[in-house]
Amino acid sequence: MPRGPKGEKRPADVIGAAVMIGKIATGEIEDITTEDGKNAAAVALGRMGGKARAAGMTAKKRSEIAKKAAKSRWDK
Repeated sequence: MPRGPKGEKRPADVIGAAVMIGKIATGEIEDITTEDGKNAAAVALGRMGGKARAAGMTAKKRSEIAKKAAKSRWDK
């Protein structure tokens, strides 16, 4: 199935889009997008991204990253 400009898995042609809308309306397939058109699974993963990254780092590594960020902010 072709992907749209933002990577969504929606048909590019009008007839294919109409068929998909019909299937969503009748419940044959589930619509996995949120109200703003984003993929619900990707949104959920994005919310936990920073927490998962921080949990995988040591305290020393987190401290180094924080110091680098602070230096970058204050150097401006």
